[in-house]
Amino acid sequence: MPLIALTGGIASGKSTIARRLAEHGAVIVDADQIVRDVQSPGSPVLERIAAEFGAGMLRPDGALDRAALGAVVFGDPEALARLNAIVHPAVATESHRRFAAAFEADRDAVVVYDVPLLAEARAGDRWDLVVVANAPVETRVRRLVALRGLSEPEARARIAAQADDDTRLALADVVIDTSGALDETIAQTDALWERLAGS
Repeated sequence: MPLIALTGGIASGKSTIARRLAEHGAVIVDADQIVRDVQSPGSPVLERIAAEFGAGMLRPDGALDRAALGAVVFGDPEALARLNAIVHPAVATESHRRFAAAFEADRDAVVVYDVPLLAEARAGDRWDLVVVANAPVETRVRRLVALRGLSEPEARARIAAQADDDTRLALADVVIDTSGALDETIAQTDALWERLAGS
């Protein structure tokens, strides 16, 4: 019943690895989905975000205006720290609940926590293995521009708002190099699964 942390910077290919592990049978707990869930309309987290950053962070339907919030916090480390102080504890609580539920359903499950901000928020948690998806910054900038429509300055700001590569790699038990072709990433992920399934 290993609990695996899978992390990587934005546009590092982490989601590709998570999808492949899911195809093999891993239970994926998605931190980004948990963030969306704990920030749902009417939630205490969303109410605190609106109180901290203003009612302009809410859309007319009461949902979080992610673009408005992103415009406030990206590039402003102090504002980002205030946001993280609201969101991270709620995400940690909910993720632990989902880990427990997965192991209760199948005590032999391989549970993978797909978490972009491991180095920033969860490095001290107890993981059986930490897997880092890694690609050079310039590769990730190109992906963000080509695949997500960001400008180059926006892409660089998003990357700069996260932990640097050295900090992430220092946590790694396994590094998957995602800078090459997709089938190379898949092959490395398959090798990881063989290791996990045999543990």
